[in-house]
Amino acid sequence: MHARRLFTQELGDPAFGRGAHDALDALSVGLTRCKISWVLDADIRGFFDAIDHEWLVKFVEHRIADRRVIRHIKKWLRAGVLEDGKRTQADRGTPQGGSISPLPANVYLHYAFDLWVHQWRRRQARGDVIVVRYADDFVVGFQHRSDAERFLGELRQRLAKFTLELHPDKTRLIEFGRFAAERRKRRGQRKPETFDFLGFTHACSRTRKGAFMVLRYPIKKRVRAKLAAIKESLRRRMNRPVAETGRWLQSVVSGWLRYYAVPRSYPWLNEFRRRVTWQWWWTLRRRGNKRKATWAQAYRLATRWLPVPRILHPYPDQRFGVRTQGRSPVR
Repeated sequence: MHARRLFTQELGDPAFGRGAHDALDALSVGLTRCKISWVLDADIRGFFDAIDHEWLVKFVEHRIADRRVIRHIKKWLRAGVLEDGKRTQADRGTPQGGSISPLPANVYLHYAFDLWVHQWRRRQARGDVIVVRYADDFVVGFQHRSDAERFLGELRQRLAKFTLELHPDKTRLIEFGRFAAERRKRRGQRKPETFDFLGFTHACSRTRKGAFMVLRYPIKKRVRAKLAAIKESLRRRMNRPVAETGRWLQSVVSGWLRYYAVPRSYPWLNEFRRRVTWQWWWTLRRRGNKRKATWAQAYRLATRWLPVPRILHPYPDQRFGVRTQGRSPVR
């Protein structure tokens, strides 16, 4: 599999049969199998609010000739957004959270980004290039820094044509890959920087046998936000029956663990469960009972209600191989 011809396009819509973990697997496989030394961690500023209606209609018309469908899309775009009883209209943007918002957003980026980057890699790149996109989040990997810098400059111009722009504070080019740590050490620099994608922080690491691998773990900021939300909900549920709170926590924690249960993430999962147990114990102690709940009691409750962390997702190359079996991932 030659990296210059590997183009993984992940669409953020269940109708395409692809989820966030398919994009995460494709990214890990691309970073480990291909000659990647630089990663462009990009973010489009206010993407859903910046979509131009005229361009979007043109893109849809390129594939759909039925004027009734086009008319319905135009009506949906003109409908505007209802906030606090007030209806606002604009010639740009699609309502986030809408039932069909992911679909036009993917159509827009398919023409504004996907087709262009595929052509750019074929005609301009000197080395390997990988691209993984999921909805409006994308990561591009390069073998040569010169390719990465030239691509970034031309990408800004390309997006500007379609009323989009990269966020200046959230877009960065970092050294990343199998030789990044060694090269930075020779230059007297720190460990390679990490980047975030679809809820995970990606870092350069090694297997027990010394082979390069991409270590993935939950973004710390999101973990803190989730724990803060659980703490606030526990405070509101302070006087509810213990079993009712236990069932609620079971649902919340199991959903969180299922998403982040990737290989080598067990320490982070176990710490998250421990923090939730501590928050529940602290809430029980503030219920005003004469006999305060002990940590031993909280531990028994956690054993009864909170799921134990388990690694549920296979290694990226295993699932990626199964999903692409019989279908070439090379385009």
